[in-house]
Amino acid sequence: MMEERRSKMRIGAPGLLAAAVLCLSSLAGAAGEAGAGQKQLRFRATSGEFKILQVADMHYADGRTTPCVDLLPSQVAGCSDLNTTAFIHRMIQAEKPDLVVFTGDNIFGFDATDAAKSMDAAFSPAISSGVPWVAVLGNHDQESTLSREGVMKHIVSLKHTLSQVNPTGVQVIDGFGNYNLEVHGVEGSGFENKSVLNLYFLDSGDYSTVPSVPGYNWIKPSQQFWFQRTSMKLQRAYMSKPVAQKAPAPGLVYFHIPLPEFASFDSSNFTGVKQEGISSASVNSGFFATMVEAGDVKAVFTGHDHVNDFCGELTGIELCYAGGFGYHAYGKAGWARRARVVVATLEKTDKASWGPVKSIKTWKRLDDPYLTAIDGQVLWSKSIKGAGARRKKQIGGA
Repeated sequence: MMEERRSKMRIGAPGLLAAAVLCLSSLAGAAGEAGAGQKQLRFRATSGEFKILQVADMHYADGRTTPCVDLLPSQVAGCSDLNTTAFIHRMIQAEKPDLVVFTGDNIFGFDATDAAKSMDAAFSPAISSGVPWVAVLGNHDQESTLSREGVMKHIVSLKHTLSQVNPTGVQVIDGFGNYNLEVHGVEGSGFENKSVLNLYFLDSGDYSTVPSVPGYNWIKPSQQFWFQRTSMKLQRAYMSKPVAQKAPAPGLVYFHIPLPEFASFDSSNFTGVKQEGISSASVNSGFFATMVEAGDVKAVFTGHDHVNDFCGELTGIELCYAGGFGYHAYGKAGWARRARVVVATLEKTDKASWGPVKSIKTWKRLDDPYLTAIDGQVLWSKSIKGAGARRKKQIGGA
């Protein structure tokens, strides 16, 4: 059921981040470098776009025998995990994403008889489509037959995934599934060898292991230190020759458990709905401040609270939920399962070529007969300083 919103306690970020230096021995290798045989992500030459489909909280278990929850009476008969599978297929066919991101609680461990088989089934639509995909862990993925490390290692072994167990060259880092990906400019353009969009993925953990701190886990100093160093390297490369840029390439961050800062909004300053409390960690580890200081992050995307699907802007960063996707995950009867789509678009240069990212937009699609698109908005625009554009638009063809 819906977790209770917990009280917050502040932990100073600077001291923790300094301590993290002791935990990390080296950061050898280029930040975001694709692994051997991995596909290099890049923007489409035809449209100058890169599209990401976010799938949050599938809660997949044993397939056909796993019942759906929180539906209208007329929807219950015959509903199972296979409805979740069908929804992913429909979304991939409709949106044709360049990357699918699964943001945790991919399986619901307590009800999954065999974790590996459940994951194989849960990710099968992405695998069969051939679209590159990645995943991070939630708080339920390890509750079946594999540990968190085991779950991530199995994910990395699957076809077409760009997921990593952890960053190359980092000897010690908390969690499993911390990594970044670069999205390069259009082939043949001046930006073909530059990352014009940076994607960061982090393990937000499961449950606190500190006896005096109840509730959920949090993003640790070692992870924040890795993020800082990676962001700095990427910014330095982007702002150096050739085609040196004056400002960092935009970054997007994906993890499962929302930060305490997600509680900063009400209906007057977000797009979407808030129908339950913000189930963040009961301590604030300072990761939001770390992202603000880094200067490149434009939006954060999480799951965890299934019947929240809003985006709200705070200090130049959009904090976004996807809304619950899976049919074995708790939801709200009559409130459709949904997915979030994000599209980054390049600007045209004076020479009619493709340049850096011009804007980042988002919308959601509902699992109804029409895959209805809702809540279209601009998350960031190069022409609008400080991001946080609250403009809505008609979605039509999205």
